[in-house]
Amino acid sequence: MTITRQGPEAVRALQELEDGRSSVRLRSALAVGTTPDPRFVDKLIERCATEPEFFVRDMLTWALTRHPVSVTLPALLREVRSERAQARSQALHTLSKIGDPQAWPAITRALLSDADDEVARSAWRAAVVLVPEGEEAALAAVLATQLGRGERDTQLSLSRALVALGEVIVPALRSATTAPDPRRRTHALATQRLLRDPDARFESAIEEAKRTVALGGSGREGQ
Repeated sequence: MTITRQGPEAVRALQELEDGRSSVRLRSALAVGTTPDPRFVDKLIERCATEPEFFVRDMLTWALTRHPVSVTLPALLREVRSERAQARSQALHTLSKIGDPQAWPAITRALLSDADDEVARSAWRAAVVLVPEGEEAALAAVLATQLGRGERDTQLSLSRALVALGEVIVPALRSATTAPDPRRRTHALATQRLLRDPDARFESAIEEAKRTVALGGSGREGQ
């Protein structure tokens, strides 16, 4: 990786991260990532916390991944404790892209159950990437406590995170299929279906699970 001095073009790129036009901000983030400099990192992270456009945020994350982990990691670990939900979410998303195992201790139970759905979803994805070998079952148990929360996109994110962990999720899902909350049971059954058949559509799995729950079943009869 080439680290360049912060010349006039770099200074202008950093300034353009604040431009009112999203196309200019996108171009600026690309330029900053193309010529990485550790002095860019704080500005990139600061912008991640407020940037309204998804594609620009994604480019900001890419730009951060182009910088040395020794610089980005400490700053991102501080950011996951931010009071601003978008700051936490984007920091977690970036950690998942960097994939450095040193970030694992920062993926706390509080983040995995964050009240903000976007933060929780980012934490779930990051956790699946960063979880150390041998701790997958413990992670599955924590993730299973979130079954039934949120709307379709949130539930799909959780199901995908769980399925990515593999067969270790089976005991946690089996327990959730007998939970008092019908939404939790439904989501657990749908996730079981996705584990068995990765090609199944989530909507179909949910509808099938709803029918099972409505009939008073837990889905365990067929296991």
